[in-house]
Amino acid sequence: MFDLPAEWQVALEAVGWIGSAIVVWSMMQQRILRLRLYNLIGCLIQVLYNGVLGVWPVVALNVVLAIVQVVNLTRLLRGRDDPASYAVVDVPADGALLGGLLGRHREDIARFQPGFTQASKDADAFVVLAGDELVGAVVVHDAGDGIAQIELDYVTEKYRDFSPGRFVFGRSGVLAERGYRAVVSAPDLVEPYYEQIGFRREGERYVLDLVTAS
Repeated sequence: MFDLPAEWQVALEAVGWIGSAIVVWSMMQQRILRLRLYNLIGCLIQVLYNGVLGVWPVVALNVVLAIVQVVNLTRLLRGRDDPASYAVVDVPADGALLGGLLGRHREDIARFQPGFTQASKDADAFVVLAGDELVGAVVVHDAGDGIAQIELDYVTEKYRDFSPGRFVFGRSGVLAERGYRAVVSAPDLVEPYYEQIGFRREGERYVLDLVTAS
């Protein structure tokens, strides 16, 4: 260690502990974007701390890990707007696939849509896939006049920062193909995100006009 004043040494030690804590905290994140971001911050702090101490092997390790996280973050953020990242599959509203997802994540669903219990029998249901992983579901019913009323819009925690529901409502075109001209959010939502993906607020709900095929 450089010959630093005592108070500087204490501050430096605190920086080292903070960096280590952030790295540990990053590994506890379920959301993959947050995991990558927090881990990058922790690695950069460790580069600073160990660089001052002159512990070059640890500096080199954390530089490499930081580069890996930057590459992964870039891929994730680019993939968030890439239609090839997700697939939207039409499924029966009372089928086993949707039922299994709802059963497995029922408590998490209730956190964000406490009013949802089960899909209507005549609802249109879709699941969202990222590769071979089931990451979410959207259920709507025909509210008349070309309006798709959302009953459920759920994304698993790991993919929640990527809002794959936007592909169901927009780029996939599945709702427009069914003759819907607009989508309306469900009531009693907790932490709605719809304005971030192009919906406009109308009173207590959010509305998105769909682009219909000519």
